Amino acid sequence: MRSTSRPSGPAYPGRMTTPTAVRPFWLAGRPAFGDATLDVHHPYDGSLVATVSVPDPAQVDAAVAALDGVRRAAAQLSVGVRAEALMHVSRRLAERAEEVARLITAENGKPLRWARAEATRASSTFRWAAEELRQRGGGELMRLDTEPALAGRAAIVRRFPKGPILGIAPFNFPLNLVAHKVAPALAVGAPILVKPAPATPLSSLLLGELLAETELPPAMWSVLPVPNDRMPALVRDPRLPVVSFTGSGPVGYSIMEAAPRKHVTLELGGNAAAIVCADYSAESDVEWAASRIATFANYQAGQSCVSVQRVLVDRAVYDRVVDRIVARVEGLAVGDPWDEATEVGPLVDEPAARRVEAWVDEAVAGGAKVLAGGTRHGAAYAPTVLVDVPADAKCSTEEVFGPVMTIAAFDGFDDAVERVNASRFGLQTGVFTRDLQTAFRAHRDLEVGGVVVGDVPSFRADQMPYGGVKESGVGREGLRYAMDDFTYERVLVLANIDL
Repeated sequence: MRSTSRPSGPAYPGRMTTPTAVRPFWLAGRPAFGDATLDVHHPYDGSLVATVSVPDPAQVDAAVAALDGVRRAAAQLSVGVRAEALMHVSRRLAERAEEVARLITAENGKPLRWARAEATRASSTFRWAAEELRQRGGGELMRLDTEPALAGRAAIVRRFPKGPILGIAPFNFPLNLVAHKVAPALAVGAPILVKPAPATPLSSLLLGELLAETELPPAMWSVLPVPNDRMPALVRDPRLPVVSFTGSGPVGYSIMEAAPRKHVTLELGGNAAAIVCADYSAESDVEWAASRIATFANYQAGQSCVSVQRVLVDRAVYDRVVDRIVARVEGLAVGDPWDEATEVGPLVDEPAARRVEAWVDEAVAGGAKVLAGGTRHGAAYAPTVLVDVPADAKCSTEEVFGPVMTIAAFDGFDDAVERVNASRFGLQTGVFTRDLQTAFRAHRDLEVGGVVVGDVPSFRADQMPYGGVKESGVGREGLRYAMDDFTYERVLVLANIDL
């Protein structure tokens, strides 16, 4: 692994000095201040990035009341008004892409190259929402005159929002995963209250700034950086009938248990597998698979729900693939996320890195061998490759959410399928094969929400359906699919129509 150091040149404004101005939150579309504050620190060196105002309970209640009060007006907004607002945010994110990327790096610690990719994706997410709205916003006409008794009857099917949405976002994609809640909500005319992760509220607050530039009713949205211990009250509030949560399984299922009568969408974790089949044996194939696996087990410092965690390699190509993966991992540039060359930065904080360290130590104590990495420095954990990992070790059964992969050999594709399905998670799986029949078998037999053939499970296009089965979640994100999730069909039947 190559180490990087902080380069000279422009960086996120204020990161080298202590910020003096407290940043407001957004209450019913307006900037506001509370009595308490929250400090945001850069994960790599602990420096103070910003201080954010935190709303008090009365302000939170006012935000919820505003959403509840505007719900009917929001649902009646024209397609044109909603679509133009979404396109405005998309354009502004594109215009301010470098600033946005540096803000993400400052609060999250992800390397600039990945922060830039997230900023670009967020712009596309809002654009996709606008395009889906314009294409599908008019509803559907159904002819019902399929039987003699139904002559002269037709139906119009339209979708209506289920109500105001509580969007609870994680720290690992502080902008784009917020966009995946805000964009479809606004597209369908649903007011939304965004609760960003306490470690990374700045991207959400910047998004609030862009929303304030639109013609949407201000009461239609709020961005409130409240502490996690105040989240249960929001979850239980009957004025927020829809909860969209991205984060850990225990928290997600506690939300579902606390609000059994609400519509709850959960995008939870996984321990994603990449399967390398025997037919993927050409030199170029092995190189491609190793390169993709090494990169996407460690990008975001492994802090992605679809980060490659388990690598299953057919025994016929096992030695070649493992050697190439280790070489690729050892060649990754790790270090300061502000360095343009850095590929792997720190985890979100030192406790997260200590947990990863403890899980790797547990695996090694059980007989696992470390082929690369296995060391920690503060909040950074070196990209790590493990083999011979016990089946009951946390690195095998849980979501590591760190730059750690395990590699094991399998005998025949049925064996690989059985190993993937043995997990209680089921988000996405990557299958490196050139055999079309194997691809269709994977799609049929793997108990996951998505199968990616010829690439890692970490692939996600923002317009595609995204979500898991088993303990990886309930419901789907992806603009069209989230828009459906936030709405219900209402049918209008017309009689005595001359069709």
